[in-house]
Amino acid sequence: MQEIHVTANEAGQRLDKLLAKFLREAPKSFLYKMLRKKNITLNGRKADGSEKLAQGDVIKLFLSKETIEKFSGSGIITVPAKPDMKPDIIYEDSHILLINKPVGMLSQKARENDISAVEYLTAYLLSSGQITERELKTFHPSICNRLDRNTSGILAAGKSLCGLQELSRFFKDRSIEKYYLCPVDGLITKCTKAKGFLTKNQKTNKVMISPTEVSESTPIETEYRPVASAANITLLEVHLITGKTHQIRAHLASAGHPVIGDYKYGNRKVNEQYRKQYGLTSQLLHAWRLVMPQTDGPLAGLSGREFRADVPDLFRRICKDKGVM
Repeated sequence: MQEIHVTANEAGQRLDKLLAKFLREAPKSFLYKMLRKKNITLNGRKADGSEKLAQGDVIKLFLSKETIEKFSGSGIITVPAKPDMKPDIIYEDSHILLINKPVGMLSQKARENDISAVEYLTAYLLSSGQITERELKTFHPSICNRLDRNTSGILAAGKSLCGLQELSRFFKDRSIEKYYLCPVDGLITKCTKAKGFLTKNQKTNKVMISPTEVSESTPIETEYRPVASAANITLLEVHLITGKTHQIRAHLASAGHPVIGDYKYGNRKVNEQYRKQYGLTSQLLHAWRLVMPQTDGPLAGLSGREFRADVPDLFRRICKDKGVM
């Protein structure tokens, strides 16, 4: 027999939904049969699976250890907790965690064996005792925004169910303000609010920007202001109003000011100069500032707060050498 004590992150869902996560390899017919036969009970009573769970409820599984292991699947893939795997934490409370993602780290897995920011987050929460492997069967902490592999900066993650839901809502309704730093080729002297339409080529994973709507395009909006400029380079602060694939990189390139180091959308000749001088092989794009919206929900304590992430060493070095930082 095994007991499941319902946590705050599991409350609010139907019993059958939780059982389907906990015994994810079990057929639904098996789960309902076990409920009918009282081999699975809720708070010591027979249940049909439609019950809404509350924190503190106790689910008892009168099943053999072998049956539970069989239907639990192959287990949870976690990353061993090593000292050098702790994420660079900017802010943390009981609901959310903000990390400074380095260049080269995936935001989420692209393939089964990838190690992404989600795995680093999971390993940290496991090693610090903030979550158990049992809890991971029914609730997964996760990130709420994505950055390209070679874009650094703030990733926002939900540690609790309400934290994950609220943060996801902020990003979806665009009430959270996202600002990036990037040095671009050429001189920009005034603030610009650029609109356009973005079309993604799924085969090449590349996007095109057009001034007017075309087939399967999505409207985009990017705002940027020059922070400093020197010679033929400008450091921009970019306010990402909409958040589409490669939006900043493609939008700035279409305006004639590609991000330094961007080999997909940028100026190859300019990029090669930076590669030879600094060893730069990817875009200098950093998600450096997040401003939380006003809210009276579970994240009310974060209303209006601003968070910043330090730029990577190579980013800072290049900008200082060029006189824009």
